[in-house]
Amino acid sequence: MEDLFGKIGTNQTLSQKIERRIEEVIRQKKILPGERLPSELELCQSFAVSRTALREALRRLSARGLIEVKKGSGIFVSEMKIENAIKSLSLFYDLKFDSNLVQQIIEVRRIFEPEVVKLAAINRTDKDLKILKGNLNDLSACDTDNTQREVDLINRFHLNVAKATNNPIVIISMEPVYSLVPRLRNLIFANVDGEKKFTMGLQNKIFNAIKDKNSEEAHRYAVELLSRNIEIYDKYLKGRLVS
Repeated sequence: MEDLFGKIGTNQTLSQKIERRIEEVIRQKKILPGERLPSELELCQSFAVSRTALREALRRLSARGLIEVKKGSGIFVSEMKIENAIKSLSLFYDLKFDSNLVQQIIEVRRIFEPEVVKLAAINRTDKDLKILKGNLNDLSACDTDNTQREVDLINRFHLNVAKATNNPIVIISMEPVYSLVPRLRNLIFANVDGEKKFTMGLQNKIFNAIKDKNSEEAHRYAVELLSRNIEIYDKYLKGRLVS
Protein backbone atom coordinates (compact mmCIF):
# COMPACT_ATOMS: atom_id res chain seq x y z
CA MET A 1 0.00 0.00 0.00
CA GLU A 2 2.91 2.38 0.68
CA ASP A 3 3.84 2.75 -3.00
CA LEU A 4 0.40 4.26 -3.72
CA PHE A 5 1.09 7.33 -1.59
CA GLY A 6 4.51 8.92 -2.18
CA LYS A 7 5.86 12.15 -0.68
CA ILE A 8 3.87 15.12 -1.85
CA GLY A 9 6.04 18.18 -1.16
CA THR A 10 5.39 21.29 0.89
CA ASN A 11 3.97 23.90 -1.52
CA GLN A 12 0.81 25.87 -0.79
CA THR A 13 -2.64 24.24 -1.22
CA LEU A 14 -1.07 21.13 0.22
CA SER A 15 -4.40 19.68 1.32
CA GLN A 16 -5.71 20.01 -2.25
CA LYS A 17 -2.74 18.04 -3.54
CA ILE A 18 -3.39 15.32 -0.97
CA GLU A 19 -7.05 15.30 -1.97
CA ARG A 20 -6.21 14.89 -5.66
CA ARG A 21 -3.68 12.13 -4.97
CA ILE A 22 -6.15 10.08 -2.93
CA GLU A 23 -8.89 10.73 -5.50
CA GLU A 24 -6.60 9.51 -8.26
CA VAL A 25 -5.94 6.28 -6.36
CA ILE A 26 -9.69 5.75 -5.95
CA ARG A 27 -10.45 6.57 -9.61
CA GLN A 28 -7.79 4.12 -10.76
CA LYS A 29 -9.45 1.49 -8.53
CA LYS A 30 -6.22 0.75 -6.70
CA ILE A 31 -8.41 0.81 -3.59
CA LEU A 32 -11.93 -0.43 -4.24
CA PRO A 33 -15.26 0.76 -2.79
CA GLY A 34 -15.70 -0.64 0.70
CA GLU A 35 -11.97 -1.15 1.22
CA ARG A 36 -10.05 0.64 3.95
CA LEU A 37 -7.40 3.28 3.31
CA PRO A 38 -4.27 3.47 5.46
CA SER A 39 -4.70 5.14 8.83
CA GLU A 40 -4.22 8.90 9.27
CA LEU A 41 -0.76 8.27 10.76
CA GLU A 42 0.25 6.02 7.85
CA LEU A 43 -1.01 8.54 5.29
CA CYS A 44 0.83 11.40 7.00
CA GLN A 45 4.04 9.37 6.94
CA SER A 46 3.58 8.31 3.29
CA PHE A 47 2.81 11.84 2.10
CA ALA A 48 5.30 13.45 4.53
CA VAL A 49 2.66 15.98 5.57
CA SER A 50 1.09 17.23 8.78
CA ARG A 51 -2.08 15.74 10.20
CA THR A 52 -3.81 19.13 9.79
CA ALA A 53 -3.29 19.14 6.00
CA LEU A 54 -4.34 15.51 5.72
CA ARG A 55 -7.52 16.00 7.74
CA GLU A 56 -8.57 18.96 5.58
CA ALA A 57 -8.13 16.79 2.49
CA LEU A 58 -10.09 13.95 4.09
CA ARG A 59 -12.85 16.36 5.09
CA ARG A 60 -13.28 17.50 1.48
CA LEU A 61 -13.17 13.96 0.12
CA SER A 62 -15.83 12.96 2.65
CA ALA A 63 -18.02 15.95 1.72
CA ARG A 64 -17.80 14.88 -1.93
CA GLY A 65 -18.87 11.36 -1.02
CA LEU A 66 -15.63 9.68 -2.11
CA ILE A 67 -14.66 8.40 1.32
CA GLU A 68 -16.37 7.62 4.60
CA VAL A 69 -14.59 8.16 7.90
CA LYS A 70 -15.89 5.67 10.47
CA LYS A 71 -14.97 6.55 14.02
CA GLY A 72 -13.04 3.72 15.59
CA SER A 73 -12.87 1.74 12.34
CA GLY A 74 -10.91 3.83 9.86
CA ILE A 75 -11.21 5.52 6.47
CA PHE A 76 -13.09 3.66 3.74
CA VAL A 77 -13.70 4.25 0.04
CA SER A 78 -17.42 4.96 -0.32
CA GLU A 79 -19.74 2.60 -2.13
CA MET A 80 -20.94 4.42 -5.24
CA LYS A 81 -24.75 4.58 -5.15
CA ILE A 82 -27.16 5.80 -7.82
CA GLU A 83 -29.11 7.67 -5.14
CA ASN A 84 -26.11 9.86 -4.29
CA ALA A 85 -25.57 10.87 -7.91
CA ILE A 86 -29.27 11.69 -8.31
CA LYS A 87 -29.33 13.79 -5.12
CA SER A 88 -26.32 15.82 -6.27
CA LEU A 89 -27.83 16.57 -9.68
CA SER A 90 -31.26 17.32 -8.20
CA LEU A 91 -29.71 19.83 -5.81
CA PHE A 92 -27.79 21.48 -8.65
CA TYR A 93 -30.92 21.83 -10.81
CA ASP A 94 -32.96 23.08 -7.88
CA LEU A 95 -30.44 25.82 -7.08
CA LYS A 96 -30.16 26.79 -10.76
CA PHE A 97 -33.92 26.89 -11.38
CA ASP A 98 -34.85 29.83 -13.60
CA SER A 99 -36.38 30.42 -17.04
CA ASN A 100 -33.16 29.42 -18.81
CA LEU A 101 -33.00 26.09 -16.98
CA VAL A 102 -36.67 25.45 -17.71
CA GLN A 103 -36.03 25.93 -21.43
CA GLN A 104 -33.04 23.61 -21.25
CA ILE A 105 -35.03 20.96 -19.37
CA ILE A 106 -37.74 21.08 -22.04
CA GLU A 107 -35.12 20.63 -24.75
CA VAL A 108 -33.58 17.65 -22.92
CA ARG A 109 -36.96 15.99 -22.50
CA ARG A 110 -37.78 16.49 -26.18
CA ILE A 111 -34.50 14.83 -27.19
CA PHE A 112 -34.42 11.94 -24.72
CA GLU A 113 -37.87 11.14 -23.38
CA PRO A 114 -39.34 9.46 -26.49
CA GLU A 115 -36.28 7.19 -26.62
CA VAL A 116 -36.60 6.48 -22.90
CA VAL A 117 -40.24 5.44 -23.38
CA LYS A 118 -39.21 3.29 -26.34
CA LEU A 119 -36.55 1.53 -24.27
CA ALA A 120 -39.04 1.00 -21.43
CA ALA A 121 -41.34 -0.83 -23.85
CA ILE A 122 -38.47 -3.16 -24.70
CA ASN A 123 -37.02 -3.74 -21.22
CA ARG A 124 -39.99 -3.45 -18.87
CA THR A 125 -40.83 -6.23 -16.44
CA ASP A 126 -44.18 -7.34 -15.03
CA LYS A 127 -43.21 -5.56 -11.80
CA ASP A 128 -42.70 -2.32 -13.76
CA LEU A 129 -46.15 -2.69 -15.33
CA LYS A 130 -47.74 -3.15 -11.91
CA ILE A 131 -46.09 0.03 -10.63
CA LEU A 132 -47.11 2.06 -13.70
CA LYS A 133 -50.69 0.78 -13.55
CA GLY A 134 -50.81 1.70 -9.87
CA ASN A 135 -49.72 5.24 -10.76
CA LEU A 136 -52.53 5.58 -13.29
CA ASN A 137 -55.13 4.15 -10.88
CA ASP A 138 -54.02 6.53 -8.13
CA LEU A 139 -54.26 9.47 -10.51
CA SER A 140 -57.72 8.46 -11.69
CA ALA A 141 -58.94 8.22 -8.08
CA CYS A 142 -57.25 11.45 -6.95
CA ASP A 143 -59.44 14.27 -5.63
CA THR A 144 -59.69 16.87 -8.40
CA ASP A 145 -59.18 19.64 -5.84
CA ASN A 146 -55.80 18.21 -4.83
CA THR A 147 -53.77 19.65 -7.69
CA GLN A 148 -50.43 19.06 -5.98
CA ARG A 149 -51.06 15.32 -5.60
CA GLU A 150 -52.27 15.08 -9.19
CA VAL A 151 -49.08 16.74 -10.36
CA ASP A 152 -46.93 14.44 -8.25
CA LEU A 153 -48.70 11.34 -9.57
CA ILE A 154 -48.33 12.44 -13.20
CA ASN A 155 -44.66 13.08 -12.67
CA ARG A 156 -44.20 9.78 -10.83
CA PHE A 157 -45.53 7.95 -13.88
CA HIS A 158 -42.83 9.45 -16.11
CA LEU A 159 -40.17 8.71 -13.51
CA ASN A 160 -41.27 5.08 -13.28
CA VAL A 161 -41.24 4.80 -17.07
CA ALA A 162 -37.57 5.83 -16.90
CA LYS A 163 -36.99 3.20 -14.20
CA ALA A 164 -38.73 0.61 -16.41
CA THR A 165 -35.84 0.92 -18.88
CA ASN A 166 -33.83 -0.93 -16.21
CA ASN A 167 -30.85 1.14 -17.34
CA PRO A 168 -29.13 2.93 -14.43
CA ILE A 169 -27.61 5.60 -16.68
CA VAL A 170 -31.08 6.57 -17.91
CA ILE A 171 -32.34 6.75 -14.33
CA ILE A 172 -29.41 8.91 -13.15
CA SER A 173 -29.88 11.24 -16.13
CA MET A 174 -33.66 11.62 -16.08
CA GLU A 175 -34.73 11.48 -12.41
CA PRO A 176 -33.18 14.88 -11.53
CA VAL A 177 -34.85 16.34 -14.64
CA TYR A 178 -38.25 15.04 -13.56
CA SER A 179 -37.74 16.46 -10.08
CA LEU A 180 -38.28 19.94 -11.59
CA VAL A 181 -41.34 19.13 -13.68
CA PRO A 182 -43.96 19.45 -10.89
CA ARG A 183 -43.25 23.17 -10.63
CA LEU A 184 -44.26 23.62 -14.26
CA ARG A 185 -47.22 21.28 -14.10
CA ASN A 186 -48.67 23.22 -11.17
CA LEU A 187 -48.65 26.33 -13.31
CA ILE A 188 -50.11 24.51 -16.32
CA PHE A 189 -52.98 22.82 -14.48
CA ALA A 190 -53.80 26.04 -12.70
CA ASN A 191 -54.16 27.93 -15.98
CA VAL A 192 -55.18 25.51 -18.74
CA ASP A 193 -58.57 23.79 -18.74
CA GLY A 194 -58.55 20.16 -19.82
CA GLU A 195 -54.79 19.73 -19.64
CA LYS A 196 -54.94 17.09 -16.93
CA LYS A 197 -57.45 15.03 -18.92
CA PHE A 198 -55.31 15.28 -22.06
CA THR A 199 -52.18 14.21 -20.16
CA MET A 200 -53.95 11.26 -18.52
CA GLY A 201 -55.25 10.07 -21.88
CA LEU A 202 -51.79 9.97 -23.40
CA GLN A 203 -50.25 8.41 -20.31
CA ASN A 204 -52.74 5.56 -20.62
CA LYS A 205 -51.82 5.12 -24.29
CA ILE A 206 -48.12 5.11 -23.39
CA PHE A 207 -48.79 2.51 -20.69
CA ASN A 208 -50.68 0.23 -23.07
CA ALA A 209 -47.91 0.49 -25.66
CA ILE A 210 -45.30 -0.38 -23.02
CA LYS A 211 -47.44 -3.29 -21.83
CA ASP A 212 -47.69 -4.58 -25.42
CA LYS A 213 -43.94 -4.06 -25.92
CA ASN A 214 -44.81 -1.82 -28.86
CA SER A 215 -41.80 0.48 -28.73
CA GLU A 216 -42.65 2.48 -31.87
CA GLU A 217 -46.16 3.27 -30.66
CA ALA A 218 -44.85 4.19 -27.20
CA HIS A 219 -42.36 6.53 -28.88
CA ARG A 220 -45.11 8.15 -30.96
CA TYR A 221 -47.35 8.85 -27.97
CA ALA A 222 -44.42 10.28 -26.00
CA VAL A 223 -43.64 12.67 -28.87
CA GLU A 224 -47.31 13.71 -28.95
CA LEU A 225 -47.39 14.41 -25.22
CA LEU A 226 -44.14 16.37 -25.29
CA SER A 227 -45.28 18.41 -28.29
CA ARG A 228 -48.35 19.38 -26.31
CA ASN A 229 -46.25 20.26 -23.25
CA ILE A 230 -44.01 22.49 -25.37
CA GLU A 231 -47.02 24.16 -27.00
CA ILE A 232 -48.54 24.93 -23.60
CA TYR A 233 -45.23 26.20 -22.23
CA ASP A 234 -44.73 28.54 -25.20
CA LYS A 235 -48.30 29.84 -25.00
CA TYR A 236 -48.81 30.28 -21.27
CA LEU A 237 -45.54 30.18 -19.40
CA LYS A 238 -42.64 31.33 -21.58
CA GLY A 239 -41.43 34.72 -20.41
CA ARG A 240 -43.38 34.59 -17.14
CA LEU A 241 -40.83 32.68 -15.10
CA VAL A 242 -38.21 34.65 -13.19
CA SER A 243 -34.73 34.51 -14.76
